[in-house]
Amino acid sequence: MAVVVVSGTGTEIGKTVVTAALAAVARTQGRTVAVLKPAQTGLAPGEPGDAHEVARLAGDGVAAVELARFPEPLAPATAARRAGLPPVRPHDVATAAATLAAEYDLVLVEGAGGLLVRFDDEGATLADAARLLGAPVLVVTPAALGTLNSTALTAEALRARGIEMLGVVVGSWPSAPGLAERCNLTDLPEAAGGAPLLGAVPEGAGALAPAEFRTRATTWLAPPLGGTWRP
Repeated sequence: MAVVVVSGTGTEIGKTVVTAALAAVARTQGRTVAVLKPAQTGLAPGEPGDAHEVARLAGDGVAAVELARFPEPLAPATAARRAGLPPVRPHDVATAAATLAAEYDLVLVEGAGGLLVRFDDEGATLADAARLLGAPVLVVTPAALGTLNSTALTAEALRARGIEMLGVVVGSWPSAPGLAERCNLTDLPEAAGGAPLLGAVPEGAGALAPAEFRTRATTWLAPPLGGTWRP
């Protein structure tokens, strides 16, 4: 896979850290990696964004690319409109990712929030960019109660658009999982329409020192993603 789209079932669920783990594992395999953030919201110019955090954690050989930045922490379409700036379009994302794929072994396209968050006022989404690219989507989901519903809805949206769902990764696995979390680990593949469970990144992983993060990343992802994790 030259391009993988990383989407969440919501926001603040560990999508950036999962993207960093994917990049770190690819680097251990000697692959060059670029992470593309189509729309970064909620940050001022000069502040490090999600793509830069991925590069920081994953290390040398990872390029960080942003297409647009909007200062208010809102959905990309709303943030662009309020800032008086042009929105990101799906073809912009597809063109940038394809250009990067000609130079890097792996391109990770990290979305903003969920799959169907609007990029522009015409209703374009990350799903439209994935369809233009013909790229699979890796879905990051939380561990707690409610994750089965949001995962099932995301899987249904992907199927309706003819987009491959690569699998599911739990973005923040608790150190002391309760009954709901343990059961969800078993039930997520069914909720995902048969897509496999491909990893669980422990909560707090993003706070690790980069060197330790890179060392441990392979233990969080399943063999199809280059790691050793098994449910």
